[in-house]
Amino acid sequence: MEIKRLYVGKRLSEVAIHNNTVYLAGQIPDDYSLDIRGQTRQVLGHVDRLLAESGSDKTCILSCTIYVKDMADFPGMNEEWDAWVPQGHTPPRATVEAKLFDPQVLVEIVVVAAQR
Repeated sequence: MEIKRLYVGKRLSEVAIHNNTVYLAGQIPDDYSLDIRGQTRQVLGHVDRLLAESGSDKTCILSCTIYVKDMADFPGMNEEWDAWVPQGHTPPRATVEAKLFDPQVLVEIVVVAAQR
């Protein structure tokens, strides 16, 4: 039973891979000054990069949980998501309003995906 971890830190790993399944830690933006659209684009870019490094991509997402600071931002986040996710490969998804660790963070995304 091998578990591979990428970007291992003191508190968490950004990625864990087990049995050809990729688990991403919650991804947040780098630039907290961006609006919901900009933060969502940055986070989806992190997801793309980490999935690629793990032998996967967005067509292989098995489930996704999205945390937004304020549901008023839901439409803007969804516009970015809809432009990013390939039609025919939309995964099961939940979106939850949540108090995130920093008040400037508007979105955090957690993904589980299969390897290609």
